[in-house]
Amino acid sequence: MAKTISFHELRRLKDSLPDGSMHQIADKLNTTVQTVRNYFGGSNYDFGKNVGVHIEPGPDGGIVVLDDSTIYDMAVEILKEQEAE
Repeated sequence: MAKTISFHELRRLKDSLPDGSMHQIADKLNTTVQTVRNYFGGSNYDFGKNVGVHIEPGPDGGIVVLDDSTIYDMAVEILKEQEAE
């Protein structure tokens, strides 16, 4: 399911994740860590894939349309689990 957020919101989510979260998400989805990093605004396509993130210029870093919110949802769940501890 597509999700639209600001680029800064996406980066804040990434920066809030505890160490090892990128590896945890990549392992659960059977993909590379670089693919997960690309989802959060990275651009290393030699070692990772494009994951359906579209960035349009605009306020607050621009608008980001996520074709699939699976990685986003997993990151939010990791943060919820961290807060519950």
